[in-house]
Amino acid sequence: MKNVYINSVGSISAQKTFDNTEFLNDITEYNDNVIFAVNPVYKDYIPPAAARRMAKGIKMGIVTSKIALNEANINQVDAVITGTGMGCVRDSEKFVSAIIDNDEQYLTPTPFIQSTHNTVGGQIALELNCKGYNFTYVHSSISFESAVIDALLQLQLDEAKHILVGGVDELGDHTTKIHKIINHIKPEATTLTNLLESKTEGAVFGEGANFFVLSNEKSNTSYAEIVSLKTYNTLKQEALKQQAIAFLKEHDLSTDDLDLLILGNNGDVNFDAYYNTLSEIFSKTPQAYYKHLSGEFNTASSFGFWLASKVIKTQSLPEIVRLNGLQTSQYKTVLLYNQYRGENHSFTLLRQC
Repeated sequence: MKNVYINSVGSISAQKTFDNTEFLNDITEYNDNVIFAVNPVYKDYIPPAAARRMAKGIKMGIVTSKIALNEANINQVDAVITGTGMGCVRDSEKFVSAIIDNDEQYLTPTPFIQSTHNTVGGQIALELNCKGYNFTYVHSSISFESAVIDALLQLQLDEAKHILVGGVDELGDHTTKIHKIINHIKPEATTLTNLLESKTEGAVFGEGANFFVLSNEKSNTSYAEIVSLKTYNTLKQEALKQQAIAFLKEHDLSTDDLDLLILGNNGDVNFDAYYNTLSEIFSKTPQAYYKHLSGEFNTASSFGFWLASKVIKTQSLPEIVRLNGLQTSQYKTVLLYNQYRGENHSFTLLRQC
């Protein structure tokens, strides 16, 4: 089977990541429990008249996909595969609110049309005039990983050459209130530097979009090779060590062969123990984390994927993401691990190409 490469990246997050010439040089500080994406100048990518009618998730998805395509130096892809946990949740909230406020009468269909989860993928395809395979995965916190696995299968079997893959989620006011009530969001305002010391329930919620051009052809823009990706719906904490070691062993690797471990710690006192367990196993490996920068959302792991890609290509690890003080001379083999509230675990292995 063919190797699969990350040929380009595009990111919009709570940090200024939409500029690919920089790598976390200018950190946006916050003191809150909900953080919003830093917006690029959307009119540089989307005509203002069209952008006004678009949900934020759609705009973020279109812009990051265009950034990725421009960097990959291609105009067209064979497929568009999107992962999203909540879709265009703001339009979903508008439509449901209108049903209640208008007593189920005189409803405007636009919010409903734009609230479907596959709207982002559809709008991207319309922008690119891509008439190929278009699929959206809505698998909670492994939605992005599911999209990548689909792309891997197609590219490895040579069913496609270039596939645009991404994860996107936006924040909605009503949904955020519900998450606060059920303690999924931290009760107190938190800064990015003290997230892991907060010792309270819940996470700091965020939003963002991260898109990548994956290909079975290496190019001069390539960031890294995707070696493997594996997901688990349920995985007990005591079985985590065994599964991590077995995952590496499948590729003739041991814990000593890793140059970097990237973890999805979000500061939730009830579930960060999973990451602490893995951190102990790889105690001699440099470690990093990222959700203090991006916030937690269903496709936040796509931001971790972006981070790993940039680290491998630039061969540098920004101080703001370091989880321990260990150093290494090179970043060749990187393992990512993520889970959310004890479910939907994923291991992703990337390698320098």
